Amino acid sequence: MRDRFTVVGRATDCHLFEGDGVQAIDEDNVHITYTPERVRFPEEIAGWRRAIEEEEERKEAAGLPHRWNNARFAVERVVVTRTHIAEYPVLSLALRDADYFDFLTTSLNLDRRQKNGLTLREQYLEGSDPVDAPSWMNCSLGVNVALETGKDGKMLFSRRSAQVAGPNSGRWNSSANEGLAQQHDLPADGSPVSLHAVARRALLEELAVHDGDGTEIELLGLGLDVVNHQWAVFCRAVAPELDEAALRLRWTRGVTDKWEHDRFAFVDADAESVLGFIADEPESRWTPCAPTLFYLALVRGAVRRAGGDPVARFLVEQAEQKVMRERGL
Repeated sequence: MRDRFTVVGRATDCHLFEGDGVQAIDEDNVHITYTPERVRFPEEIAGWRRAIEEEEERKEAAGLPHRWNNARFAVERVVVTRTHIAEYPVLSLALRDADYFDFLTTSLNLDRRQKNGLTLREQYLEGSDPVDAPSWMNCSLGVNVALETGKDGKMLFSRRSAQVAGPNSGRWNSSANEGLAQQHDLPADGSPVSLHAVARRALLEELAVHDGDGTEIELLGLGLDVVNHQWAVFCRAVAPELDEAALRLRWTRGVTDKWEHDRFAFVDADAESVLGFIADEPESRWTPCAPTLFYLALVRGAVRRAGGDPVARFLVEQAEQKVMRERGL
């Protein structure tokens, strides 16, 4: 039902819902509403959830590795509009209560048959527009950040650790990624959830990039992993005073979520080098939405260097064509 982003000749499993990299979405044009009411599963699916919870509690009681639950958000509605004069993009998200076990209930069972004979994938994602899936199917919303180091001009790729649950373990991903969590991202003062704040948390917890580093963050768009049905916010971050050596030194001294990645690659941040790295790694080693994020980040960087001229996006296309020619893609 939804097209898939294509880069270096590969059709990814990511649908680019909003954004093209040319223009960032202003923080003031992101409107997030939150309803403190839980998602409600159909009776049969609720039974699947109870089974997951009981199994994780059993493993915990036995002292075995287990998944712990935490409060998250479900996406109830996504709306994209434009301002009426300048036509700047406006992103509106409606969120409600969910938790990690809610996410596991659907993500682990997308291809499990229900009593009606249909899988969740067939009924909600392939039989109709996945963007309109019910909120209990939308219990995954993550912020993905592409980080560039300003001092040495590198783009950072992070490989997900095998310790991370889910289909993306052991794959190249964004520089940093965080799923929205109520404990961390729901302000106590009642103010709205901030996607930019989540991006900063991702950089801090996974890469030890601090607020004092003067990192600039731009929100570039929103995508949907059409295979695993996970929403992905795309951000570009530039840390002007950091380089590879400084970051690697920090990581030896401890990172909050150090276990989430097992390998990093710093690649020259020009379009040819970044797209060449994507092309040279087998398609199966990429998470569905990471190549989309890095392509948008390249376009945004090119447009900014050209003083805002949108034509600069075609410089990235030209670099992509060169990469493909040289590799016979």
